[in-house]
Formats: sequence, C-alpha cells, structure tokens
Amino acid sequence: MSSPEPVPYLFQSIIQQYRVNQRIRAREVRVIVASSGEQLGVMKIQDALRAAAQAGLDLVEVAATANPPVCRIVDFGKFKYEISKHDKDKKNATSKLKEIKFRVNISSNDYETKLRHGEEFLDKSNKVRVQLQFRGRENAHKELGMILMKRIAEDLSLMANVEQPPRLMGKAVTMTLAPLPVGKRKRRFDKSLPLPEDPGLDKDEEDDEDDSKE
Repeated sequence: MSSPEPVPYLFQSIIQQYRVNQRIRAREVRVIVASSGEQLGVMKIQDALRAAAQAGLDLVEVAATANPPVCRIVDFGKFKYEISKHDKDKKNATSKLKEIKFRVNISSNDYETKLRHGEEFLDKSNKVRVQLQFRGRENAHKELGMILMKRIAEDLSLMANVEQPPRLMGKAVTMTLAPLPVGKRKRRFDKSLPLPEDPGLDKDEEDDEDDSKE
C-alpha cells in the first residue's frame, strides 16, 4: 500500500481535495472497490482501511460530504495520475477566442483562405470572432458588410453556430461563431492543401498602417 507522503509538487492540489488512508476522519464510510465497482457497503473506518491494506491498495475519500462519506479502494498513484490527466484534458479543451479579419472587397482567393483558417480554429474547438472593417468610401455602404457577414456564417455553418450575430460598432462589424459538437462538424473547404500565409490574420499593426495611408 502506497503512502500519501511524500507528496510530489504537481499533486499538492489533489492531496488537498482527497483524504487518503489515515487522513480520513469519518468513523464510518461507504466503500467501493474501484477496479470492479463492487460495493462493500458501510464499514467502520478501521475495517475499510484493513480491506484496502489486504488488497495492497489505498482507501481514498472521494465524496466527503456524503452521509456517510464515500471511499474507493484504489491505487492512489494511479488515482492521482487519472485526476491530473483529466484536469489537463479539461484545460486543453477549454475554448479560446480566435479572430479573423475581412474586408468588403476581399478577393475570392483570400476569402477562401480565411475561411479555411476559420475551419482550422473551429475544428480545434475554438470560438471565432469575425471582424470586418470599413475604409474610406466603404463606410457609405455598410450594408455590404452585413451581406458578407451573412455569407461567412452560411459558409461556416457546417462547423459553427452564430453565437453573437453581426453587430455594427463604429467602422467595423463583428460576429462570434461557436464550434458545433465534434461529431457534427464537417469541413467544407479543402483541407488537404497546406494553408498559405495570411498576412491579414490578427495583424493589427499592419491594419493601422494601411489606415494611415488613406
């Protein structure tokens, strides 16, 4: 039976969340064998510790607020690993917000390139903020921006839902797309070809420099 001490630094938070073996304070606990799912019922803590020791495993309190608390007979080393792996996977799966910028008079080739970037972001479970900026005389025809935004939403509809509809703010229109569930995503644009460099992607400094020339 492994001892909960010494504790590796990466597992400090896990130790704080789960009481193990002699750290368990309850007099009686409900015991489950983790490997088989077998429920041993409510046992005195001494009997539960003895059962875990006989199996060469640990007694881990997994539901301290239950009455009585629920404990699992498990290898605490493997238990820590599974918990840390779950937390890491959950953190990696957390959605990030990516941004793609368009122009009203964007060429068809650049348009497709940006949508392919959008599909890449969405396929990794990221949200995508689409921004369209107006320049010069384009400000007199902002309805064209709304038409383009609708087209973008439709072209990416197999990968995302519109979380925030197009909204006009000053000289720009923004829209936020949220990825569909993994099993429902279907990429429309050819992903077999490498994505070319997109100099307009998240390049605020270049955008500002272009604006200053007008």
